[in-house]
Amino acid sequence: MQIACGYGDGSVRIWDSDTETCDNIFNGHNGAVTALRYNERGDMVASGGQDKDIVLWDVEMGEGRYRLRGHGDQVTDLVFLDSSNKLVSSSKDKLLKVWDLGNLNQTPYCMQTISGHHSEIWSIDRDPDEKYLVSGSADRELRFYTIKHNFKDGQSISNGNGTEIVSCEDNKWEVLKLFGEYNKRQSKYRVATVRFNKSGNLLACQEAGKTVEIFNVLNEAESKRKAKRRLRREKEKRNAKGEPEVMEDGDANHEAGEEGNNHVVTLSDVFEHFQTIRAAKKICSISFCPNPPKNLRATLALSLNNNLLEFYSVEGAVTKKTHTIELQGHRSSVRSLTLSSDNSFVMSTSDTEVKLWNPSTSNCLHTIDIPNLVSGFILPNNKYALVGTKGGNMEIIDTGNATVTEVVEAHGGSVQSIVRLPNENGFVTGSLDGYVKFWEYEVKQKSPQDSKHLMVSNVRTMKMDTDVLVVAVSPDARYILVALDSTVKVYYMDKLNPFLTLYGHKLPVLCMDVSSDGDLIVTGSQDKNVKIWGLDFGDCHKSMFFHRSSVKQVKFVSNTHYVVSVGKDKQVNYWDADKFELLLTIEGHHEGVCCLAISNLGDFFVTGSVDRSIRRWDRTDEPFFLEEENQKRLLERYESELKHAAEEEIPEKGAVALVGKEKTIDLTDELINALDVAAEYEGKKSRSDHVMYALSKIKSDLEWVLLCLPFTDALRLLPYLEDLASYPDQVELVSRVVTFLFQMHFHQLVSTPAIKPILTSLKETLYPGLKERKDIIGYNLAWISHIKQMLDSRSNVKLKFPLDAKEERDRKKIRLMM
Repeated sequence: MQIACGYGDGSVRIWDSDTETCDNIFNGHNGAVTALRYNERGDMVASGGQDKDIVLWDVEMGEGRYRLRGHGDQVTDLVFLDSSNKLVSSSKDKLLKVWDLGNLNQTPYCMQTISGHHSEIWSIDRDPDEKYLVSGSADRELRFYTIKHNFKDGQSISNGNGTEIVSCEDNKWEVLKLFGEYNKRQSKYRVATVRFNKSGNLLACQEAGKTVEIFNVLNEAESKRKAKRRLRREKEKRNAKGEPEVMEDGDANHEAGEEGNNHVVTLSDVFEHFQTIRAAKKICSISFCPNPPKNLRATLALSLNNNLLEFYSVEGAVTKKTHTIELQGHRSSVRSLTLSSDNSFVMSTSDTEVKLWNPSTSNCLHTIDIPNLVSGFILPNNKYALVGTKGGNMEIIDTGNATVTEVVEAHGGSVQSIVRLPNENGFVTGSLDGYVKFWEYEVKQKSPQDSKHLMVSNVRTMKMDTDVLVVAVSPDARYILVALDSTVKVYYMDKLNPFLTLYGHKLPVLCMDVSSDGDLIVTGSQDKNVKIWGLDFGDCHKSMFFHRSSVKQVKFVSNTHYVVSVGKDKQVNYWDADKFELLLTIEGHHEGVCCLAISNLGDFFVTGSVDRSIRRWDRTDEPFFLEEENQKRLLERYESELKHAAEEEIPEKGAVALVGKEKTIDLTDELINALDVAAEYEGKKSRSDHVMYALSKIKSDLEWVLLCLPFTDALRLLPYLEDLASYPDQVELVSRVVTFLFQMHFHQLVSTPAIKPILTSLKETLYPGLKERKDIIGYNLAWISHIKQMLDSRSNVKLKFPLDAKEERDRKKIRLMM
């Protein structure tokens, strides 16, 4: 069996499930692949991407056949109409397109474009008999279409399921005809996926939340009987009211009509709501089992966002969960990684749990449920570990039996760092409450009846001026380094007197480390910059910009000046801090990399990511040539620049181009980056202030930047505007932004239920704020006018104020007439 997978780099890979090998790699998209669908025979696969293109691939020949262009936005789903050799595509441009694929010698073309949805279309599917097609969008509406088939001889054929498909000669260009709209969905979220089961008697509608709605699909005989009963009831109601019978479309038959009348069958006669499945977590995708047991109508699999698979059986009128597949990995982003002193196990923390792993076998040894974790640390004896939480607690874990022995109230804010003091029974913690605390630990008994366990005590405290982001200690325990926003301060360990201050980063420092010999410091920041400093004088040796996003973690390899850095750009970079050269760039994670831990010998290191995976990277004996790596990077950069140049559209003759296009794109990127950075801030006020600072820098090009801002980022911006609307001095700027976004994304915003409370709050806040500003300006103008009149009455010389536009035009007309 072959499996097609689409990737973020635009490639499509065909995998053989039997041999677990990749048979083919297709490269045809300039952006991420967002839709894939096989035809019924399995010899062709269609792919759609963020680049708005659809590519048809011949799986047997291993080559691309055709590229279909016509959509104005990302392609979201595809479905083949195999009986008539057509393809239906959906897109975020709110359109459905029907493509006639014809035969191998005929060029495919778009034969029908269907509008009607008020927001982005996210999923489409057709039943196995190819009678109906359903589409779901970002609003609460499902639209159903009947499928018409046109054949050369006008004869009926079989679709392989034993059902005959009859040709329709009315209008060969009208393949899809609207059958009806269903707007009674129980969920307020957008539709994510719609799928029919193999027999076609069930339809599942997954919304972008925790529910799946299942519909019964009645066959032709059942739908006619239901329509007949419905018409009979309607006739009885009219007769009871004394109303005359109504004729349908001028036909001679009454509405109560005969069983053979197909036009009386409506949407409610064919599709009826059956069950609603509610999962514990957000659902990522759904799939019907192709071969369910004989005693069941269907089996439905749900993929949840916490790495769980849940299976539900549909038996009669009951839907129940049968079993769950749970993986060993984390259910959320990996926050921190720590290796034991002998490299025998690694401890990873996430938002909900601590896991202990065997790095050699990749097996999970223990799982401990602790919420809101931020940092972790393993003591040198490897028997105990410490973890810090967002609430400021520090919890002591016995690694042998995987239990929490004690909870210590260490700080008043999130514990960001826990660092060991070399050659001492102590460690240091840093927190967002602005304190750096020194601790000592000892294994002892609380009372004669208790067993021995680890006890910690606070021995010293250092108060800082602002939040402490990172703490590091030099290998000789002579200095302690504290990251405060965009600066790093170095203090003497004995008396905590200041020694050095490292300036240079433009955004907060997120990570730092000191080399084993104590000569160098490496820091990483949200400004995408990795800096190498000298610990002797605090001078910056080099700034290196090879990351495309925030640098999340940096570490020195033991007894060397080699540095490993990871960031939100999914990259793992390997540096030489003496020669200031980038040696290797390793890619493997699918999301941003958050944390890093290196073994004592430097023979391997592990990384943790937002994609919830932990990867181990081993040092090999293969020869390494720096020149080849540099040439490879230059070639990749050259190819990406060529691709980017090819994607740029040349304006047609007479078209109006954007003024300052490159500058506008740069400013838009800065605004999106500011939203990403603000999402990581702890305080609500600091997040809003950071976004406000970014908006204030683009006042002159505000409309152009908002025009280039994607709708998803506009949704992220609105909550910050809700907070900023309460600032009296920012009411005008917030009003400009909100008004422009509402004019540009009116239909999408209205059809997004989650954003309505924010719009209501903005309406209640902005109107009084604008009225207050208007009253202040009117009062000032009236006072200035009054002062002018008073001065004019006291002197013979009248004050001249700048004329407005109307007065200036009147003066010019008088001069011309004279």
